[in-house]
Amino acid sequence: MNKRILALAIPNIISNITVPLLGMVDLAIAGRLGSDTAIGAIAVGTAIFNFIYWNCAFLRMGSSGFTAQAYGARRLDECANLLVRAMTVAVVLAVLLLVFQLWVGRFSLWIMQTEGEVRRLAAEYFFARIWAAPATVSLYATNGWFIGMQNSRIPMVVAIVQNIVNIIFSLWFSFGLEMGITGIAWGTVVSQYTAVAMSWGCWLLYYRRFGRYISWRESLRLQPMLRFFNVNKDIFLRTACIVAVYTFFTSASSAMGQTLLAVNMLLMQLFTLFSYMSDGVAHAAEALTGNFIGARNPGLLRHAIRNLFGWSAAIAALYVAVYLLCWRGLLGLFTDSPQIIGQAGRYVVWVVLIPLCGFAPFLLDGIILGATKSAVLRNSMFLATAVFFATYYALRPVLGNDALWLAFIVFLIARGLFQYFMADRLRTLIPE
Repeated sequence: MNKRILALAIPNIISNITVPLLGMVDLAIAGRLGSDTAIGAIAVGTAIFNFIYWNCAFLRMGSSGFTAQAYGARRLDECANLLVRAMTVAVVLAVLLLVFQLWVGRFSLWIMQTEGEVRRLAAEYFFARIWAAPATVSLYATNGWFIGMQNSRIPMVVAIVQNIVNIIFSLWFSFGLEMGITGIAWGTVVSQYTAVAMSWGCWLLYYRRFGRYISWRESLRLQPMLRFFNVNKDIFLRTACIVAVYTFFTSASSAMGQTLLAVNMLLMQLFTLFSYMSDGVAHAAEALTGNFIGARNPGLLRHAIRNLFGWSAAIAALYVAVYLLCWRGLLGLFTDSPQIIGQAGRYVVWVVLIPLCGFAPFLLDGIILGATKSAVLRNSMFLATAVFFATYYALRPVLGNDALWLAFIVFLIARGLFQYFMADRLRTLIPE
């Protein structure tokens, strides 16, 4: 079982680690543009796109669980039709984002409470990068389908190439063509379209035979489409809560001034590194859980869950050690400002605690998604989000910025506890 877990998890971990690298590369380049304002603008712009795209992440999550169950049951026609459903939704979402980009951009900048030069630069970044929307949303659908088909290697290779292209073009546009922050955004646009082209190239190379199973009538039939939307609706609401917490974190940091905004955003990059690596194991959990449920094999499912928790805990311990020993060097990759790094030292203890509090809820996400028990995800996230805001507003007058970090830690713990007990200690996920 460990070999099977690692065969799925390692490519997922590699590809997931490359995801935050898109934002980290942008942040690192902005840090070399010569002002804290540029770092703050990129942080705000990245947070806005996190808000937008994470709300579209239900395409990957829903697709992987449904596809894994269909593949476990050897329903190849349903595997093919699920890809059509996911891509149909992706195209509609991408068109809506492009059509309403002006409204979305202005509203997002207003929500982030930005002013002056930070607002101007963040707007430049947003209105350039928004043109990557069709590629970005499509990647959620294709990546979810590949993972559900027990293939993590294709998303990994695509993600690696995507990040290489992003680094090359962002540097070239920003410094070579002297486009500044706008150049960073256009570098990301080029990398996203490169990635989606590679994904479909891989599909044609390895999965072209599934084309004969596609039935447009069956793919868009009302009953399966409603089931697809019902699960994805819950995932959307769950993800909207997560994004609300993350976006509020950036907004509250911005209200504390440019220096604390830069400090908190740089520290959040360390959390992001952990979350995406931990999510790599969670994605393996989605694939394996869905596969074993589709195959009606409760014994292997229990065995997989036990082993997955062991690997997740080991990864969390590794991150704690790295953050304790190397946090200053890691932050130095993003900025050479002694003031920002010095201020970060006051709050780095919270980042060290995050892996210990976060590995269980991240893994439970994957297990529950693979079982397509989306109502558990939705309801547990509603409650955890309420706990986050209650904790922050109760402690803000006393603890200031520490209240924000403490509320985030409490949010992670509450999320895991609610998931575990709402799933009746995972018993409701095991097929009979």
